[in-house]
Amino acid sequence: MRCLPCHKEDTAMDTALLFWNNIISTCGVPKIIISDRDPKFTSEFWIHLYDMLATKLAFSTAYHSQTDGLAERMIQTMEDILRGFCAYGKEYKDHEGNTHD
Repeated sequence: MRCLPCHKEDTAMDTALLFWNNIISTCGVPKIIISDRDPKFTSEFWIHLYDMLATKLAFSTAYHSQTDGLAERMIQTMEDILRGFCAYGKEYKDHEGNTHD
């Protein structure tokens, strides 16, 4: 699992660039991607990218307790970590080496 900083306003192309620069370039092409049906991963652009990379797109089942529970636990853990940074005023470096407060 990788957590990458992004914004709600990011487009499918922005997301693809994050994916390419931080996942494919360091880990290789994944065989499968599990998505919660977010439009950023279901756009025509992504469908063509999956075809080119021979990557399968699978959707999590809505209200599936195992998938939802695991995802929610990961999100909660990341929120706790980030809250710790904010609470103590610690700086951190992003994947490009930029320092953030």
